[in-house]
Amino acid sequence: MNAPYPLTAIVGMADLRLALLVNAVSPQIGGVLVRGEKGTAKSTAVRALAAVLPGVRVVAGCRFGCDPAAPDPGCPDGPHEGGPGVERPTPMVELPVGAAEDRVVGSLDIEQALTEGVKAFEPGLLAAAHRGILYVDEVNLLHDHLVDVLLDAAAMGSSYVEREGVSVRHAARFLLVGTMNPEEGELRPQLLDRFGLTVEVAASREPDERAEVVRRRLAFDADAGAFAARWADEEAALRARIMAARRLLPEVRLGDGVLRQIAATCAAFEVDGMRADIVMARTATALAAWAGRTEVLREDVRQAALLALPHRRRRNPFDAPGLDEDRLDEVLDEFGPDDPPQDPPGGSGGDGQDGTSEDGRDTAGDHPDGPEGPDDDPDGPGGGAAPPGPGTSPPDGAAPPAGPDTTGPPPEPAGAGDAPAVPAQGPPPGTDGADQPPVQAAQPFRTKLLTVPGIGEGAAGRRSRARTEQGRTTGARRPRGALTALHLAATVRAAAPHQRARGRTGTGLLVRRDDLRQAVREGREGNLVLFVVDASGSMAARRRMSAVKGAVLSLLLDAYQRRDKVGLVTFRGTAAAVALPPTSSVDTAAARLTSLPTGGRTPLAAGLLRAHEVLRVERLRDPARRPLLVVVTDGRATGGADPLGRAGRAAGLFAGDGTASVVVDCESGPVRLGLAGRLAGQLGGATVTLGELRAEALSGLVRDVRSAGAPGARGARTVGGSDTAGPGGARFRTMNRSDRRAA
Repeated sequence: MNAPYPLTAIVGMADLRLALLVNAVSPQIGGVLVRGEKGTAKSTAVRALAAVLPGVRVVAGCRFGCDPAAPDPGCPDGPHEGGPGVERPTPMVELPVGAAEDRVVGSLDIEQALTEGVKAFEPGLLAAAHRGILYVDEVNLLHDHLVDVLLDAAAMGSSYVEREGVSVRHAARFLLVGTMNPEEGELRPQLLDRFGLTVEVAASREPDERAEVVRRRLAFDADAGAFAARWADEEAALRARIMAARRLLPEVRLGDGVLRQIAATCAAFEVDGMRADIVMARTATALAAWAGRTEVLREDVRQAALLALPHRRRRNPFDAPGLDEDRLDEVLDEFGPDDPPQDPPGGSGGDGQDGTSEDGRDTAGDHPDGPEGPDDDPDGPGGGAAPPGPGTSPPDGAAPPAGPDTTGPPPEPAGAGDAPAVPAQGPPPGTDGADQPPVQAAQPFRTKLLTVPGIGEGAAGRRSRARTEQGRTTGARRPRGALTALHLAATVRAAAPHQRARGRTGTGLLVRRDDLRQAVREGREGNLVLFVVDASGSMAARRRMSAVKGAVLSLLLDAYQRRDKVGLVTFRGTAAAVALPPTSSVDTAAARLTSLPTGGRTPLAAGLLRAHEVLRVERLRDPARRPLLVVVTDGRATGGADPLGRAGRAAGLFAGDGTASVVVDCESGPVRLGLAGRLAGQLGGATVTLGELRAEALSGLVRDVRSAGAPGARGARTVGGSDTAGPGGARFRTMNRSDRRAA
């Protein structure tokens, strides 16, 4: 096997290397999430870190990697006696995207347990990664339940296995590193928060730097051993510095003044919870140890904020993670160490150092020794730069962080700050009529749950019912291939009638392979949600487009949270265009929608036909993923002969295919033609108005019915034909006007 690419030979990527190294110094930080475009050395850097880390000593023969100096008293292979142990390289475990939960946490050998009566536990990847690195490439493509398992183990430092009659707990302390390409979809915010640090990486645009990257890579590919030997001294120096920083870490002081800076920074950027404060404190302490200091300085706090807060700050949906560095400098200056502390120190000179002037701290904060490699900038880019002078006024335009997401009623047509500003693009070819400039979308809101009827078998998600490997057990069947989830009761029932024929006379149960039954489980799947949006002049009239865009953004946000693929087809003028081919990146869809121009006629039939072609191609690519067509229109159709008739015939294609569809009726005003409802009937789908799209609208109606004194809460669970489903919204079904009046 070729030697890994040296970490010190990586060109640029200072933030990425710094984040990895401070986690190597202090694994309690919680790992690193690396976001960036393809081909930016994300995986190379992680593998290079494993090679440069010092080796670990383990108990000989322990499958769980216990430290001989302090073995885990609850180790399944224990108890262990004291001893020197054996040394091995720091483990580097890569988790495949398609790994099953049994492979991750470990499992019982079912066949051995049933046929031999032995409870044999086979450790999983979490046990193998103990005291090492667990690397998940494309973590955003990993199933959500596996991400939950990984992050829980990383946070608690142990893994608990309760399955198939086995109960095991073992230590699982590891450095969790995840890499992802945002174009393939995002992680849920609550999962983002569990990663200690995050880093955005991008390829350099400097020709000289790019040329050096190619030069080094070609040299490595030609002779990996010789290339690694050229960087051996730098790698050894880096390894020694990591060990020195680990020894120094317990001596680093985090004074009251620095803690106030950390707390003020987290409060200023409106992060949720206290995890950000704790991670910032640990990161700043590790940065000081990495620099060879025992005191945390301002530049440590600043660099810790740049690494720990971008993915935690409260922001509007579809805003890219980031941090306003001007705002950060303002907060650090306002709550700097030159301010008098709230609680005076208790007379000892040690604590008082945190309240001294910044000049005194700068004198003590000179970077120490260290003939380091090209990656050893302890403060990262901008970390060691002097902050703006305290006498200067804050720069104009230093925008505060984005405000919190709201789920209340939407405001009137939004202003300039309610949606990300995306430059307007030219109209698609084939449009006619006067083009109107793009309007800003109204504030997104929480929508009711729209589902595909029936039970599918698509990719795991959070929308429609599906047969999955995870979820509640609904039945049993004979295994088709390897047995992955045993249905114990069904297995016993299958084996019981044959005990006498098999010569079993005791009280036990003789089970053969033919008796084993696979559990059938039902969970949720992600769907392909294809939006067909009317961008014609009829929609732009009466200033409705802002509300329409806000509704579609809300549906996009719902699709993001439910792990769907999304596509966007728009129609206006004389033609329809695929504004976004089906993808997992809803951020791209939101940007395309924001820049969507309006105006012209309403070629409804063209939009439906283009959507039908998109779905036909996607069925060939991914036949297991079921589609959900969402048509956003007022139902009008203009242009050509018999436009409504052609639209009806195009809609009949979806009804013939059995495609689940929903029409979002955008018609408003005192006189309504009901064309959207007619279109929904031709599609074989349902109609929902902009007002009914809100989850709050249905839940508010349910509360009104309950408070009116209805006999018992059970009778109020269904209102007008729609079932409430808790905080996720309502399970969508047709609700006609007579049902709503009756409700």
